[in-house]
Amino acid sequence: MIIKKTVWGAAALLLLASCGQKSDTGTNTNTTLQEYPTQVLSRQNVELQTVYPATVRGQEDIEIRPRIDGFIDAIYIDEGSVVRRGQTLFKINSPQSEQALTTAMAAVNSAEAQVNTAKLNVDRIAPLAEKGIVSQVQLETFRNSYLAAVATKEQAEASLRNAEATLSWTNVTSPVDGVVGAIPYRQGSLVNSQNVLTTVANVSNVFAYFSLNEKALTEFLNTLEGRTQAEKISNAPEVTLTLADGTVYPEKGRIETITGTVNVTTGTANFRAEFPNKQGVLRSGTSGTISIPRQLENVIVIPQKATFAQQDKILVYKVQADSVVQNLISVVPTPDGREYAVTEGLQEGDRIVTDGVATLFQGRKIKVN
Repeated sequence: MIIKKTVWGAAALLLLASCGQKSDTGTNTNTTLQEYPTQVLSRQNVELQTVYPATVRGQEDIEIRPRIDGFIDAIYIDEGSVVRRGQTLFKINSPQSEQALTTAMAAVNSAEAQVNTAKLNVDRIAPLAEKGIVSQVQLETFRNSYLAAVATKEQAEASLRNAEATLSWTNVTSPVDGVVGAIPYRQGSLVNSQNVLTTVANVSNVFAYFSLNEKALTEFLNTLEGRTQAEKISNAPEVTLTLADGTVYPEKGRIETITGTVNVTTGTANFRAEFPNKQGVLRSGTSGTISIPRQLENVIVIPQKATFAQQDKILVYKVQADSVVQNLISVVPTPDGREYAVTEGLQEGDRIVTDGVATLFQGRKIKVN
């Protein structure tokens, strides 16, 4: 009997020790919840920047082509030269044009001789017809011959003017003030009207072309005051041009036009913004990005690191008591790339986890910092 009591006593002590350990473990679980930084949300005003790829073109960006066939006889400018309207850029050697001018001049001389002969005949026959020596029919015949000769001369003179104009095309001039682009052909090259000798870009002002898809176009126009598209464009904010190297162009631009139709292939509408370029910093053909500012009032701003993505959705973890729940939101990125402006899904006064969301899951208990 004494042995039995000893065994039962040891078992009881072991059971009590076991229960004590479980109790301690449970207590430790409750006191070692992971701590997460959180933020109570409030509303504020914020300016957003929507960015679109853009291509810069000169206000006038003109291809220079010869109007006649021939060889390049002389090049009077170089790539990058600043030229004025009417300045000669190239000289074309066109033997055909010179021959055409010579032929036209000879035709005028021949026609003029015919006119003189016809005039002499009329002057000679007219007195005889008045005296009845020759018939009036003969006089009218000579007069008609004279009129025909005059018409032939006028036709020859028109051909001469055309030949002179054609020969003048051997001097290829600039139609605008601007900067000369690349010159792919050199002296001695055979060229025709299909060849682009160079381009002249008027870059005193430049145009930046960019596109918005149909949804973005609708959203953009809805943010502007005005009833018609023209009124909305006039009320559009100034835009900023950022060059390919990241440099922000100091002059602001204005949106001038929006195409009246959406391209059925790309689903986009084309925009044109104009920028002053008095210093000639911007060159035709360069690329960059256009930033359009958008003012949002009374919105909630949260750090991007507080969010996570599931498929194409953006979510945050909202704190409820000592647990977290997933919350779907709609956002717009801020210009600094570190925050989101929340347009839907959160209210002022909500508390969200702002960091470490990758380690959370639905319903997890946390310690709020």
